Order: sequence, then structure tokens, then C-alpha cells
Amino acid sequence: MLATAGPLPRGAGWIYETKWDGARGIVSITPQGDLRIRTRAGNDITQQFPELASLVDAADGHALVLDGEIVAFDADGKPNFNRLQGRLGVTGSAAVLRSHDNPVLIAVFDLLHLDGFSTRRLPLENRRSLLQQLDFGSGAHWHLSAVHDDGDALLEITRQAGLEGVVAKRSDSPYLPGVRTKAWVKVRNMNQDTFVVGGWVPGEGRRQDSIGSLLIGVPLDDTGGGLQWVGRVGTGFTDAEIVKLRGLLSPLVRPTSPFDADVGDRNAVFTEPRLVISVTYLEYTGDGMLRAPSYKGIVENT
Repeated sequence: MLATAGPLPRGAGWIYETKWDGARGIVSITPQGDLRIRTRAGNDITQQFPELASLVDAADGHALVLDGEIVAFDADGKPNFNRLQGRLGVTGSAAVLRSHDNPVLIAVFDLLHLDGFSTRRLPLENRRSLLQQLDFGSGAHWHLSAVHDDGDALLEITRQAGLEGVVAKRSDSPYLPGVRTKAWVKVRNMNQDTFVVGGWVPGEGRRQDSIGSLLIGVPLDDTGGGLQWVGRVGTGFTDAEIVKLRGLLSPLVRPTSPFDADVGDRNAVFTEPRLVISVTYLEYTGDGMLRAPSYKGIVENT
């Protein structure tokens, strides 16, 4: 079941959970202790996370199918998607080694099957109640994700803590596999800053002769001589805004890149670094790129 992005819903019938910055994991456990973890797409990732085998202890002989978020943490104890990426695709002895050096935790938030019976049609509050009756508790590599009744307070707490945000859920909602529903709403805490445009990449389809994404960076110094490459932004534009941007950037086209690194696209069109825009983003990745950037508007055109 997938959440829809939107503003924080309020009122009776909503509960709120922390939005963990990780990867979804559907966990199946048999009474015999056989455990399998699959991605949302159905890929088996059990061998990538050997430490999560301890979930069998939490099942206590029950047959369960659980939904949760697999999370890795940084040195400050904050969820860190870059550290999780270091675990993805790694199996065998290397996975065992990384489970000690870079362990993960799964935050369990839903129950889909219990002892051979599907619970998906039950209201969320009932599914959560069953999890609590199972005394699922917490372990070194799992915990039951907490729910809250004050969404505004939780959103502010996550913002101050530098966490990704909040997921609001209707307490009466059934579990609908593969469906992106407004019964679950994800609300992200975003950073916002200004960046300098150093070019663009043409789009595809109806945008093939126009701007598909902007190439952006931050000034290397105060002289305007170059930009530190931080990535590209390709969302948040209206058609009218794309036309406006193309009009502003076309006179600034130059033959060479203003960036300090290869932008990785031979179709890139480079421009003088004069146009300043506002962009929201989740964070900087480990290699200095913006994660989930979105265009918000023009700040300055020098």
C-alpha cells in the first residue's frame, strides 16, 4: 500500500507515524522459522540483511506477513539513506560483515497476515491492535513503529530532529496492496535554498526541444567564475515557467561547462552562471548531490 504526497490531514480518524528514510520490506515468517524479505516489487532481499533473521524471535511461532521500513543510521542515530545504499545488493560473507559494521533496523508498521488469515480487510486500528497483542515489542534490529494522535506536533518534532517527515493514515483504512491511496498521506520536511543555473538538458517527448531539467550548482568563490556541481532539477515546472526559463537562459549559452565536475550528459547545454533559482530538497547525498530536488522559482537574474 502506497501513500500519496500532500498536506498534513487533520481531524478525527487520522493517526500519524514518523516517515522513515529507508526501503520498504515485506517480511514473511512461517511457524517453522523460515523468514523471507521482499521489496515492494517482489524481489527477494533476505540474504542482504542477515541481522533481520532475529525477527523470527519476535514472531514467537506465529505465521506473519509484516510491512515495514528497513533503515540504516548515521553516527548521530539519524536515518541515513546513503548508508542503506551500502547494504543493497550485497549478500554472503560481505553482507554478514556489513551487518556488524553498518547494521539496519526494520520499523514494522502493519500486519497483512496472521496464522494463515488475511488481515488486509481489517481497519488499520485493528491490525495495529493485533500487532500489539502479539507483544511484538522491540529487538536489536526491529521495533513496532509508534503512532501518534497529534500530527502537527509530530511533524514539528521530525523537522527539528532532521527526519524525513510524517505519514498520516486513516485509522479505518483497509490495506490495499499496490494502491497509492489518499487514506495514507506522506508529508515531507524539505530543505530550501538558492542555487545557480549553469545550463540545462533537453527534455523528452513534447519537451525534446525545450528544457527537461536544469543543471545547478553553488558558486566556487565570489568572482562568479565557476560552480560546484550539485545535480539537476527536473520537477516543479509549469509549461509557462519553462518558456520563461528558456527565454532567460538562451542568451546566456556558452560552449564550455561552468561546473567543477562532469555533469554526465552529452546533450547538456551550458550557460553563464547568472540565473539564481530557489529549490527544495531532502538532503545532500554522500557524493554532494541534492536528493529529491524540486524547482520553486526564480530568485535573481543578474
